[in-house]
Amino acid sequence: MNPRVLTLYRILAYTTGVVLLIFTVEIVAKYSFDVEGFEFVAIVHGWIYMLYFLVTVYMAIQLRWTWRWTLPVVLAGTVPFASFVAERKVVAKVKADHPELITRS
Repeated sequence: MNPRVLTLYRILAYTTGVVLLIFTVEIVAKYSFDVEGFEFVAIVHGWIYMLYFLVTVYMAIQLRWTWRWTLPVVLAGTVPFASFVAERKVVAKVKADHPELITRS
């Protein structure tokens, strides 16, 4: 696997997490304070999550992860703050299992 895929995963994990947090705030504002006009955040999160999903599944196939490891990582993009935790665990696992994929920058 190309080390850039891990970098792309990390970027998408953080982006998915941030957009999901914004989406959560938007939902609270919409249903608690009747604030309208931020419906695009859900669409943006959906598209970013699909990219996150595809890159995660690609990495899982390339690195031969079990489905018990892959499923929580994939679902982390749907729970606020979970993608940040998953990203740390994935990087630690890749660092331990495939140190050649960790680039020094």
